[in-house]
Amino acid sequence: MDNLDEKLVTLLRHDGRRSISDLAIELDVSRATVRARMDRLKESGEIVGYTVILRSDAMEQRVRGIMMIEIEGRAADRVVRALGALPAISEIHTTNGRWDLIVELSTATLTDFNDVLGRIRLIPGITGSETSLLLATPRSTKAHI
Repeated sequence: MDNLDEKLVTLLRHDGRRSISDLAIELDVSRATVRARMDRLKESGEIVGYTVILRSDAMEQRVRGIMMIEIEGRAADRVVRALGALPAISEIHTTNGRWDLIVELSTATLTDFNDVLGRIRLIPGITGSETSLLLATPRSTKAHI
């Protein structure tokens, strides 16, 4: 990807339904160039799809954090299913090293955050955890309202 492709992808990340004409104006290139670039990025597999962002996913929550989780033996699938049922959790990542999972979560208040942490710690198969509050996000590719 060159500089123009990167700018195009950045614009699409913020609004995947933006018209080719608007993209062309913003990038100062022709509509044909934008269309060709988008087609090439899709064909090469760089762009694999477009999605809808729900208001609840894009709104800033006041309290955000990450939780590193250690799980016992073969409980990973069960723990991931249980975590996935909690609405405060936006992402679950598997990882290597000290922690087995890294979970991103957010709530409206610190009390709600504490309640979610308590529910997570009660999930069978979780043997340890460490949580850090996120204070600021200087860069993100996620949309915000």
